[in-house]
Amino acid sequence: MKVNTVKAVFFILLIGAGCIQTNAWTDAAINPFPTPVPDHIILNCTTNPANSMAVTWRTDTSVQEACAEIAVANASFNYIFYTETYPAKTELLKDGDYAAHYHSVIFEKLKPNTLYAYRVGTADTWSEWFQFRTAGDDTEPFTFLYLGDGQNAILSLWSRAIRAAYRAAPESRLIIHGGDIVANGDSYTEWSEWHTAAGWINGMTPIVPVPGNHEYYHGHGLDRYLTKFWFANFTLPENGIPSLRESNYYFDYQGVRFIILNGNEKIEEQAVWLKSVLKNNPNRWTIAAFHQTIYAATNNRDHKEIRVNWKPLFDKYDVDLVLMGHDHAYARGHNVDPKTKIKDPYTGPVYVVSVSGPKFYHANENRWMDRAGENTQLYQIIRIDNDTLHYQSFTVTNELYDEFQIRKSPGKPNIFLDKQDRAIPERTFQNSLSRPPDQP
Repeated sequence: MKVNTVKAVFFILLIGAGCIQTNAWTDAAINPFPTPVPDHIILNCTTNPANSMAVTWRTDTSVQEACAEIAVANASFNYIFYTETYPAKTELLKDGDYAAHYHSVIFEKLKPNTLYAYRVGTADTWSEWFQFRTAGDDTEPFTFLYLGDGQNAILSLWSRAIRAAYRAAPESRLIIHGGDIVANGDSYTEWSEWHTAAGWINGMTPIVPVPGNHEYYHGHGLDRYLTKFWFANFTLPENGIPSLRESNYYFDYQGVRFIILNGNEKIEEQAVWLKSVLKNNPNRWTIAAFHQTIYAATNNRDHKEIRVNWKPLFDKYDVDLVLMGHDHAYARGHNVDPKTKIKDPYTGPVYVVSVSGPKFYHANENRWMDRAGENTQLYQIIRIDNDTLHYQSFTVTNELYDEFQIRKSPGKPNIFLDKQDRAIPERTFQNSLSRPPDQP
């Protein structure tokens, strides 16, 4: 009786303190509205990241004019006396009770492989100073991160994915987000969650976004369209097809051609563009990223139009790695012959499907992949070092989940080295749903 009384009192105290656990999926609290102080500061690559860089940020509408300052960084603060000022382009985004000014600048005539410091704001309201490094020459090794769909419980649960990834590889020069960055592309609250989850990482490491189906709006009898928040939040290369401005593009970074495709529309038109971008490619490595999959990682999903139009070009022009999302599971494998259904590890790219958020589906029962995973938030660290691409996938609790290397051999097919034997066993819903042993 005494024990029960103690429990009852404790229960009442929890209620009074607002501490009752209701749902682990519950969003973290956030104020999504802007102020005069710059926030949502984000770097994006330009077509020439060795000599230029784009930055975008947000304020409330009281800020009519804004600017950015930049200087070569050094270990003393005296660089602040030698800055160059860039006036910002300012655009209004209004959506119901939400109104904000989005400001953008493209820093130009930068020096390759140079550390710069910058800040954004107005004469009396500045952000802190951020730093970034421009791209170097083709022989310099570098690391980048890849994260699949974030989408749900962005601040509450996805935040640990981006933070774990950055902590594991703070030297990363780029971060590719594989689409479905948010669940509702027209939700200013979800975009605010995403920026808050990543925080200053977005202002220090160039972000390479891929449009997913959840960045598109559909409903209320209106045609589908890419959300206006996409264009507000990002300042991206405009070298894709004109009708897909800033949602399909490419850039070269230290010997790698990164090609971003839009898997939501105009697949055939992009194939013509893709052929040109692949055919005229002086880089040693080629990496493509888009949201929907060539080979489905989960059941009852098939994007035949993408596979028919893009895969032959990947094979013909020796694309090395294709990064995808959409299926809310993990899969990694090679080409599969459409007639014999036999895997071919010697031609075509390595295909990777991954997920970084907390929404999961069952893996495809038709196992085309060499490595699969369910019910697991993941991030990927990819390092390019001359003729070697080293890929690692980690859980958000920093366990190695997959690993391989691709090695270039002049005049010969790539050499593929599967190192998944170093990783933990494959995770499935069946073996990963049990309550941790130290939990009641």
